[in-house]
Amino acid sequence: MKNLLIGTAALAMMASAAFAADTVRLGTEGAYPPYNFLNDAGEVDGFERELGDELCKRAELTCEWVTNDWDSIIPNLVSSNYDAIIAGMSITAERAEVVDFSQNYTPPSPSAYAAMSEGVDLSGGVVAAQTGTIQANHVVDSGATLLEFPTPDETIAAVKSGEADAVMADKDYLIPEVEASDLMFVGDDVPLGGGIGMAFRKSDPELRGKFDAAVASMKEDGTLNELIIKWLGEESPRF
Repeated sequence: MKNLLIGTAALAMMASAAFAADTVRLGTEGAYPPYNFLNDAGEVDGFERELGDELCKRAELTCEWVTNDWDSIIPNLVSSNYDAIIAGMSITAERAEVVDFSQNYTPPSPSAYAAMSEGVDLSGGVVAAQTGTIQANHVVDSGATLLEFPTPDETIAAVKSGEADAVMADKDYLIPEVEASDLMFVGDDVPLGGGIGMAFRKSDPELRGKFDAAVASMKEDGTLNELIIKWLGEESPRF
């Protein structure tokens, strides 16, 4: 994966000047399709790229995209390496202790399990999930053995190699993986989180307010539902 993240020290020096010029740096993972991924040109693409660009247009802000590994995405926001996170991040009470969220730009969507065969033990077996996700927390609470990986594609690889019995992730992420391989959905869907929202430093209520108003306007005129259908599919929950 091409890394678009500029060095931490340089970003810290540039952050205040960039924001003063109404340039907002949007942090994303770039590895969680269809929400966000890097296309063949090495550019951020996907549902959240199109959504983020439209939100910036409505908020009358110039935005730049930055990629960052998932496991450090909140610490690097707090450290001012970018100004907001838009990265498939579910709104949870635990995260809200550290960052402020916009209103959700997707309704709560189900999480799901996928495996190579039916009949796997989801409560007593080994289940792979991405580190720092609501799915990883759920696996622990379920009694299964959690096998954590820093990237979502590694969780899929663990199941295919037999290292894990199943993987748990957002169903929207798993659908194309299941359709393109021998994986199959197993068990019941699990509703988790309060939908997906943008995350901001608690010291930036004005910026959060601008994006919150933009999200609300997209809900009101139906364009947010259009993007959900385009990128996440007809069956994905919408407003």
